[in-house]
Parts: sequence; C-alpha cells; structure tokens
Amino acid sequence: MAVINPHINFNGNAEEAFNFYKSVFGGEFTKIIRFKDIASPQLPVAENEANKIMHIALPIGKNVLIANDVPESMGRVNENENRSKISVSAESREEADKIFYGLSAGGSVEIPIGDSPWGSYFAMFRDKYGIEWIVDFVSRNKG
Repeated sequence: MAVINPHINFNGNAEEAFNFYKSVFGGEFTKIIRFKDIASPQLPVAENEANKIMHIALPIGKNVLIANDVPESMGRVNENENRSKISVSAESREEADKIFYGLSAGGSVEIPIGDSPWGSYFAMFRDKYGIEWIVDFVSRNKG
C-alpha cells in the first residue's frame, strides 16, 4: 500500500515551523539540508538564502512530513490560499487532543475537537504557519 507523505512549501520559516511540529509529534528530523549544502558554481546560492531549508523531514508514525523554504527569487508562497489539508489519524482520543491542542495553538480553529455527526472524534484548523490540518480518531470499539 502506498504511503502519503505531505510536502509543504514555506516562505523562509520552515525550520521554525518544523521545530514546532516536532514539539507536538516528538521524534527527530531524519534529514535537514540547507541551500548552502547544495551550493556549487553551477548552482550559486545567494547569501541571504544560504541557511534556509532546502529539505527537512520529520517522521510521524509510518509517514514523513517534508518541507522546504521557497527561494525569494521564485516568489512567495500564498499562505492564505486554500491549500490541501494534512489529515492525521490519531490512535486514541487522548492523542487526538494532544495533537489538536498542540498544533492549533496560535492558529485558527474551523471545527473544534469533538464528536462529529459521522461518528469520529474530529477537528479542523489552520496552524500559526497557515497550514491546514484535520485531526481524526475513529474508535474501533463501536458496536
């Protein structure tokens, strides 16, 4: 079965955002590559872009959350557009609460965490970096 690994573009704050995500999900980054790490005579990197993130990866369960900073020369990412949401399937209500309250801090909540009409424990929100998330828990003990 294929695994979906979301990839997010940031406007220079990918490292800050990923440290925040790491504080919520735990774990360690499997890879951090800065633009200066790939610089060469064929691929010059501006001094103001050198420490920005070219690639960062944070394993979350069986998936990996991946991101990069978009170089200023390519233009800004529209942080207010309706991006695809990242959906997290929690293993318990407690884990869903931890993820929801952690990631939604400083963001805007569209649907607060709670029981949904379709039978799951569900929330939808935008974090403080403009990324849209869904947190969902479905009890396996329903009769």
